[in-house]
Amino acid sequence: MQKEIKKVVLAYSGGLDTSIIIPWLKEHFNNCEVVAVAADVGQGDELAGLEDKAKRSGASKLYVADLKDELVESYIWPTLKAGAVYEDKYLLGTSFARPVIAKHLVEIARKEGADAIAHGATGKGNDQVRFELGIRAFAPDMTVIAPWRIWDITSRDEEIDYAEAHHIPLNVTRETSYSKDRNLWHLSHEGLDCEDPANEPDYDKILELGVSPEKAPDKPTYVTVSFEKGVPVKVDGEKLSGVEIIQKLNQLGGENGVGIVDMVENRLVGMKSRGVYETPGGSILYWAHAKLEELCLDRDTLHFKQGVAQKFAELVYDGKWFTPLREALSAFVDSTQRNVTGDVKLKLYKGNIIDAGVTSPYSLYDGEIATFGTDHVYNQADAAGFINLFGLPIAVQAQKRIARGEMA
Repeated sequence: MQKEIKKVVLAYSGGLDTSIIIPWLKEHFNNCEVVAVAADVGQGDELAGLEDKAKRSGASKLYVADLKDELVESYIWPTLKAGAVYEDKYLLGTSFARPVIAKHLVEIARKEGADAIAHGATGKGNDQVRFELGIRAFAPDMTVIAPWRIWDITSRDEEIDYAEAHHIPLNVTRETSYSKDRNLWHLSHEGLDCEDPANEPDYDKILELGVSPEKAPDKPTYVTVSFEKGVPVKVDGEKLSGVEIIQKLNQLGGENGVGIVDMVENRLVGMKSRGVYETPGGSILYWAHAKLEELCLDRDTLHFKQGVAQKFAELVYDGKWFTPLREALSAFVDSTQRNVTGDVKLKLYKGNIIDAGVTSPYSLYDGEIATFGTDHVYNQADAAGFINLFGLPIAVQAQKRIARGEMA
């Protein structure tokens, strides 16, 4: 028997979905109390006026949880250190923001004595999984309400109809109602004309974190990022917090048309989805971190870590942040980052990130060994014996095939 729902904590963004969920919850759960929770993960102006809007929509109160530092230090940096990229393109901006939000939803639900937690993720998307796995990690018995899976609303147009009928203020129209998710790390765009992969995105219309490469300056911008044990600590020699580093690189990357990704991805729920992602600062950081690892990691570790990165990305994308495997992979990654310290200089130019120099006190590059000039440390004649041993299985196989008449 389902327990009576008297109080619900709602993950609230003030967007179209969560704005209409407040009155819907009250209608369908006997005028239950709705406590709205807005997670400040760096979406900026989107939080302005949110308390008034939530209460006008029927919420009893609004919590605003400042999660920016926690998001960066406990979720973004571990993912960056892993080099995790989903399907070679997506830098996981929405994916790693959901676990930290879910964790704090549980904290507030317990504080409020709530009977349930609600979210606005659709039944077609990945976020329903991410939110609910995060909630289960801290409150496995908590009732979760996902209106998109049970109400009779079937489209964004019908959502707008519902909002208008209930006098709920909206900041979108039917013509501009892209599905967006913004945080400190990225901004995603889905829906409308983006739903057809045959359509070229109208970047002049949708970009918010920067400009298209065509509109970027004709002069390149140089930037140096400094790392300590795989974590970014400085930009152009200035020590900054993690949040400040991402904000600074978002500005530089955006101005130079960097970090725009148009992709058709494989959602966890089984369908393909087309989206446009803006991740200017994140793209710079991933590039710089990978460049430094080229210099500081040995061949076996680097190659093995590339496989770990793919698995790590799948775990994050699938909402499995709070799992033993993700924690174990992070422990491995941390061990690989002990010597990933140094400075990476990059040139940003019209959407491109171009290497411009890298240095590290832990560099494994030895110029005297690698040189094409005269050296006194490497005996090139040694390579003959190495090739004989390395190629022995190939030679034996060929000899056996010749003996059997399989080769002329």
